[in-house]
Amino acid sequence: MTCTTSLYTGGQTAFIHDSDMYEKIVPGLGICSDSCAGLVAGELMDIYSTIADFDREERYPNPSNHLNTVFKRLDQLIALDVDDVTAGTILSNSGINSAFDVITRFRSSYTAELEIEQANAILNSSDPWQSLKDFDYFSNYIQLARTEFHGAGLTAGDTVLFLGSGPLPLSLIVLCREYGLRGIGIEQEKERVELSRKVIERLGLSKEIEIIEGNQFTLPLEEPVDLIMVAAQAEPKSAIFSYLAEVLPTGTKISYRIYEKGMRRLLDTFSRYELPENLREYRRIRPTPPANNTSVFLSVGCV
Repeated sequence: MTCTTSLYTGGQTAFIHDSDMYEKIVPGLGICSDSCAGLVAGELMDIYSTIADFDREERYPNPSNHLNTVFKRLDQLIALDVDDVTAGTILSNSGINSAFDVITRFRSSYTAELEIEQANAILNSSDPWQSLKDFDYFSNYIQLARTEFHGAGLTAGDTVLFLGSGPLPLSLIVLCREYGLRGIGIEQEKERVELSRKVIERLGLSKEIEIIEGNQFTLPLEEPVDLIMVAAQAEPKSAIFSYLAEVLPTGTKISYRIYEKGMRRLLDTFSRYELPENLREYRRIRPTPPANNTSVFLSVGCV
């Protein structure tokens, strides 16, 4: 039996498939076991080799080029149903740990590029809300917003702050539109701040959502907030959470999202450090499809 593998040559991607192995590694067609651990590790290392030069330059090309194929293949791989033994086998592969750091940055940066692309599509659309709903991950955010609204015990009129809101602040948009919340986004990149403000205005939510240029050091704000959400892409997480634990008032609620299923958890940077003692987890809600993220809820200084 031959194995499915990928060949990256000349900036193009080609996949060679064997039907028996293909069933093991394609999401929805089976579970990845020990027999394909080496294959998955090999594919991840191929992806790493493809994107390493871009990572060193801290620059990724436009999503329309061949890296979109790499991004989609990475999404397939991290969706695999991998047990702990197989995950350990993959992680024990020489050089894989450093590759995960690069792959994680690539996925984060490339996702932001996709959001920028969608944000511009919204601005240029005659039907901006339909354009937003056409975004591939929109249904995920609907479910995540429902989880976080109920998980944090929010009610209409409450204020939620999103740290690292990005160019397309979908979480805030859905929470404010669907649940009558007030939203504040904090984003440190000026271009993303300006783009997200334009998107919010185009969607008619300027009264409900405010975007502030800043980072964790912008907190605490003078006005009280009912929930602070920390973006999965926010880095460095250890420094961010340590600072929040020091400066936020006792009882402040914080939430963040992690991956606990399959290969996704191997790329989850939240799992690489321990929370400060002053932040106590009081609730954890595991994902309901189509969402893949577990939502974790913390309280500063008390449970």
